[in-house]
Amino acid sequence: MLEQPAFGRRLRQLRQQRGKSQVELTGPGMSATYLSRLESGSRRPTERSVAYLAERLGIPVESFEQQPGDSLTDALASVAALSEREVDEEAAGILVEALDAADDADPVMRWHALAQLARCYEALGDFPGQRDALMRLSELSDDMGRPVLQVRAQLRLARCARNLGDAEAARAAVRQVLAISQEHGVRISASDLVRSRLVLVSAEAELGDVAEAARLVDEVRTSLEGTDGVLTAEVLWTAATVSTRQGNHARAFAFLLEALGALDSRDNLVLWIRLRLAAASLSMQSMPPRLAEAESFLDSVEPLLKVAGPLRHWHELLFLKAKLAYHQGDADRAGELVAQADEGAQSFTYRDQVRLEVLRGVLDLKAGDQEASGRLRALVAQVETANMPDLAAEVWRSVAESLL
Repeated sequence: MLEQPAFGRRLRQLRQQRGKSQVELTGPGMSATYLSRLESGSRRPTERSVAYLAERLGIPVESFEQQPGDSLTDALASVAALSEREVDEEAAGILVEALDAADDADPVMRWHALAQLARCYEALGDFPGQRDALMRLSELSDDMGRPVLQVRAQLRLARCARNLGDAEAARAAVRQVLAISQEHGVRISASDLVRSRLVLVSAEAELGDVAEAARLVDEVRTSLEGTDGVLTAEVLWTAATVSTRQGNHARAFAFLLEALGALDSRDNLVLWIRLRLAAASLSMQSMPPRLAEAESFLDSVEPLLKVAGPLRHWHELLFLKAKLAYHQGDADRAGELVAQADEGAQSFTYRDQVRLEVLRGVLDLKAGDQEASGRLRALVAQVETANMPDLAAEVWRSVAESLL
């Protein structure tokens, strides 16, 4: 019970499960510094301190003696109960520590814990962390020889790779899903099948085969014709994205409006918000930019994002407001918003990270930074190397407009 660092991990887990801060556990005989060292594992607890902490937490002393398997179960239960908005780095830390301490835990329990860890990283916008967790999940699924779990892991890995801008990995993961399903007769739900095909559409578009992407998304769209709801909205959004890659912004916007009409905020609030952010972004990409329309979409989601939805979408809102301020001629306000959005830039997709850097570079260029032009040219070269000609053209257009 008194061995470190196991005791510290268990103490932190019990404290977080009960929603207690370190400050709430301090008092006579328990300083904040001592408590912090106990949790970090740098100080060995005494029987007196253990009794004190058990009393403050309202638990029996024996709770600190649970086995690693039990700790993983507790960690999984506590994190799984959190909403996407409630997930924070501490929640991910609970799972990481519990997994590290329970190498010999039941494989199924480890699978679920890794799945929750991937969910935490996704909510935090830490897509590299999510990919690492999903890679471990995929390896565990292979070791267990469970085709259903292999399919679930690869589906999530495909979507994560898409968010990271790794189209090759996304396409490979979807193809593996289809191969495993066919070989082992794994039944994929209709919604998962549609979503896997949408990932394939995105991958084909990113890899330059826009015609194939358009053909695939039209097939999916036709199969859902006349329906409403979350899945239909996702399909129409993907169709809008493909049309944007084709340079047909009018058709893309028509698809987005159709998607907005297919979804009620009660169906999926996060998707409802994301569609409006996408519509605002597309409005500003139009020639000429439809600024009033973009502002209306942003105004409709800002109050909701202050209280709901993942933080990465709040930072996306800040970035789009920065673009709007720039188009409205308020460079100072745009610069302030870029700085705020930058705090969550690591959670952006690859394309939005590039767009944020472009806006920063254009603002620097207007401010007289002579080196900004070189940075923008290097950014274009990077995007062209990544085989994204439409994004490269978008960057060049932004630079050209800034020089007018």
